Amino acid sequence: MRRVMLPAQFVGTIMLMAALSVGAPAQAEGLGLTGSVKSLFVRSRTVNGEAYGLSLNRLRVEAKGDVAPGLALDLQYDNELLFGSYLDTAEFRALKDRASLQYWRADANYIERGDIYGRHRLYRAAVTLTRGNVDLKLGRQRIAWGTGRFWSPLDILNPVNPLALEREERVGVDAALLEAKLGPLSRASLVYAPAPDRGPASRALQWHGNAAGVDGSLVAGRLRGLGIVGMDVASQIGDVGVRAEAAGLDPGGGPGFNRWMAGADYAFATGLTLSAELYYNGAGSRDPAGYDFAGLRSGRLTSLATRYAGLFASYEITPLLKWMTYAVLNADDRSRAVDSRLVWSVAPATDLTFGVQHFTGTAGSEFAASPNAVQVQLQWFFR
Repeated sequence: MRRVMLPAQFVGTIMLMAALSVGAPAQAEGLGLTGSVKSLFVRSRTVNGEAYGLSLNRLRVEAKGDVAPGLALDLQYDNELLFGSYLDTAEFRALKDRASLQYWRADANYIERGDIYGRHRLYRAAVTLTRGNVDLKLGRQRIAWGTGRFWSPLDILNPVNPLALEREERVGVDAALLEAKLGPLSRASLVYAPAPDRGPASRALQWHGNAAGVDGSLVAGRLRGLGIVGMDVASQIGDVGVRAEAAGLDPGGGPGFNRWMAGADYAFATGLTLSAELYYNGAGSRDPAGYDFAGLRSGRLTSLATRYAGLFASYEITPLLKWMTYAVLNADDRSRAVDSRLVWSVAPATDLTFGVQHFTGTAGSEFAASPNAVQVQLQWFFR
């Protein structure tokens, strides 16, 4: 299968112009323009020890809604400018030329000098056709399977990374998603996602339903080269939310393995919210000597060991100030990671975030290889 490659600077500009041109008259159909402006500053080191500063500035324009009866659009265009000493590091030079994991090459850089790097892309680009109780969604989209906050054995197309600097940014997948509503709380889904570079396409079925207050899903197929048979459940025990996922996976060229996750969530009346997860990764290694750090840096892997624990805590200090922390323990090598942030609503639709990431562990452990980081984010949402 030939990979589709388009001149992204042309596509992005045309899409943005089209969205702006239809924004006003399309209001009657329900299509509107929204978006955000974000500035992110990071001070850290590369994995090779090079100290750097990075300023990432992003304009995101979103056009979402119904353009005709039974036809909906989700178009999100990003334009980014990067500044700082990070552009001079070997790590950035390697990452900027890394091949995309997506089938449709809808991104490109338009400025590349020593002190500035400009790029743009289609972050989301999908249309949804609806006929009765059946939806067909085509294009770049987020397919959110599973219930995990830290880890998800079922979410292979868009894997979770709780320690990402921009945790809310989830790379989409270019796919066709067919969903049939079977009842008020049940549906059947079929996904087909072609792979880049003539790799095997992803194909999977999911059934989701609810019985006696328990949500559950069954998944079977092949996703990113892994055969999968799995399930998830979510329910309430008193005031505690409970979640679990389990999957048997077959890489095709080696022994199969299992992954599972169990989690719980509780919200106190004081404004404190806690979530905890345990994760088992049968494809990982208990010995740090067997860690595949290259796979982690390439994005092919999201974890290296077999046993993990995660804790999330958030507290609303005031209606305008919120604290949140993600903490992860690698139970095999005892390395640890903490991501703590303060989010301040400094104005309507404007958030200012201060964050620190701290990693500890012995030499050779998973998180010891990750550099500490300090970040500041300012984001304004417009409509």
